[in-house]
Amino acid sequence: MGIFAKIAAGEIPSYKVAENDKYYAFLDINPLKEGHTLVIPRREEDYFFDLDDIELAEIMVFAKRVAEAIKKAFPCKKVGMAVLGLEVPHAHIHLVPMQSEGDMNFANEKLKLTDEQFKEIAEKISSQL
Repeated sequence: MGIFAKIAAGEIPSYKVAENDKYYAFLDINPLKEGHTLVIPRREEDYFFDLDDIELAEIMVFAKRVAEAIKKAFPCKKVGMAVLGLEVPHAHIHLVPMQSEGDMNFANEKLKLTDEQFKEIAEKISSQL
């Protein structure tokens, strides 16, 4: 079982934002911006586009709800979405609050947040769902 599957199963702690029986959203521990959230299927699948059509549609609808909550919690022009998937072999979506396209540059320095800050951010987003 990979790290993201262990996170979704509760075996590894995370800063949970939202979940249902098929998908799980939690804060990225190396965020580009406050509110940077990862959305994953609970089922392990390495390549995002290997999800079946129903799963692909469902995860996008789930991610949309999370993105709407992020935008309410952290007012921004848009919530950017990226599907990269090389760093962890588990399909996932990055949702990042953006004021400019530069906010989605993964080469940018990552924020260093405390446990308390992560907890506050997760609560701020989940309270908007």
